[in-house]
Parts: sequence; structure tokens; C-alpha cells
Amino acid sequence: MKKFKALLVIMLLGLLSLLPLDTARNLGRKLGRYLYRSGDKHKVCRTTRQNIEACFPEMPEAARERLVEASLVETGAVGAEMGMALMWSARRTLSRVQYIENEGLLKKGLERGKGIIVLGPHLGNWEVLGLYLSAHYPLTAMYKPPRLELLERMVRRKRERLGANLVPANLKGVRALLKALKRGEVVGILPDQEPEPEGGVFAPFFGKQALTMKLLPQLAAQSGAMVVCGFALRLSNGDGFSIHFSEVGGNIHSRDVELAATEMNQAIESCVALAPEQYQWEYKRFYTRPEGEPPIY
Repeated sequence: MKKFKALLVIMLLGLLSLLPLDTARNLGRKLGRYLYRSGDKHKVCRTTRQNIEACFPEMPEAARERLVEASLVETGAVGAEMGMALMWSARRTLSRVQYIENEGLLKKGLERGKGIIVLGPHLGNWEVLGLYLSAHYPLTAMYKPPRLELLERMVRRKRERLGANLVPANLKGVRALLKALKRGEVVGILPDQEPEPEGGVFAPFFGKQALTMKLLPQLAAQSGAMVVCGFALRLSNGDGFSIHFSEVGGNIHSRDVELAATEMNQAIESCVALAPEQYQWEYKRFYTRPEGEPPIY
């Protein structure tokens, strides 16, 4: 059954890859609008609304509701873009990147010789960001593989096709990241998912305490690497993507893990503020609560 499910997903990705990018996006956006109209009976819609209500309590209700709809629409778009991101040739996919903002930060970081840690929040299309980084820099990226083995092999092969080294989210993977930083290379981490309790610390994210990974602040403190946020935004005119980089503040290197985690979350907030509808509000970011706090979901 798992093999059958994986084959179905791969076939769907293949079909989506046959479509022009704007056509695939429009199909995904239609799915997002359907989910929104279906209301809270769909978990993804319910979670999106709960997250946005938690993070923007002072926003007028009508504006929050517009953001809920826009988020579901854009999540549909990013899902439909996966055919392009994984199945198109790398050259064809990267041709849709229209401009890059602040790439000089990466060159500056490499010149320092201590490596660069790129935080890739779930904003825009993170597959496009990963492909761009692997095309231009020696990249080691930590990832959590899909549960379907056949799908995992395909996704890994596509993500590594330009030379990226994908490592698992375990001790072996952490060692690989440290070695890459010692070589003065680039490492990539998705910073906005809940870690295991022993690997996290509570830090504010949009005013709510969120269990936040300790790994990235610890890597930054140990290596002295430059820490940069990176994301690929979907352009509204349908012509592709813009890639943005911004340096994270100095507290990210603090040995005080809570202070560094707070700095990291604030940096992610600043990225999200540029295109909040393109952030993945559908993820249960606040699933684990501090002791005594009521659940959000």
C-alpha cells in the first residue's frame, strides 16, 4: 500500500510538471479556495485559522479572515509547484528566478571562512531556494525524509542533483553540518518546525511561546558562522520567483540558547512580514505548550 501511495504521488508530480507554471499554480489555488470554502471541517483550514488568530490577535477579524483565505490559496500554489521544482530540469526551474536580493551577504560570509548557516523558513517555495543554493554553493542541508520510501528516494535524488548533500535530522547529520561549516561551506536548516522536547527551548514567535530548536543557535555559537535567512517568494505576476537573503542579528551567536532562539524567531517574523500569505500557517507550530498554558489546537 505504501508503494502504491508513493507511486500515485510521483505520478501526480509528473502530471503537474507537464503544465505551464502559471496553470499549475492556478489549479493549486483553486484547491486552496475549495478548502477555505469548506470551512473548519477540514483540519488544514482549521489549523490555519487557529494559527493566524493566535499570532495576530489585534488584527481586525475581517483582515484575519482574508489572510486565512490567502494562506490556503498560496499553500495550494506551492503544492502545485512541486512538479516544477522536482521534475523540471534544474536549469529550467532556476530560469524562473527573476532576481536575488542581498546575495552579497553569502559572498561576504564565505570570505570570512567560517561557513554560512542559511535558515529557510516555510515561506514561499523552499524547494526553489534549496535548488538555487545547491547550484551556486557547496551545500549540506538537514532534512526529514518522507515516510514513503519510494517517494523519499525520488525526492532525495532530485534535491541532490546539483551536488547538495542531504543529511538526516540526527546526531550523524549534526556532525556533517559541523564538518561543512569547518570547511567554510553553506549549510541549510528549516528552522520553524517543532523539535523533540529535549531538542527545544520555548521562545516567543509572533507573541506566543513556541518550542524552538536549540540546534541552530548551538551550531552558530560553536562555529561562529554567519547566519542568514533565505526564502524564495512567488511573484504575483506569475513569472516566477524572487530570492531574498537577510543577516540574522548578533544574538544568534549567544551561548544563552533562549536569547539566541528568540533572535532566530524574530528574524523569521521579519521574513514572514514581507509576504504573510505565503507562510505555511497550516503547520501546528504551537502544538506543544509551556506547562500550565491551554492548548491552541
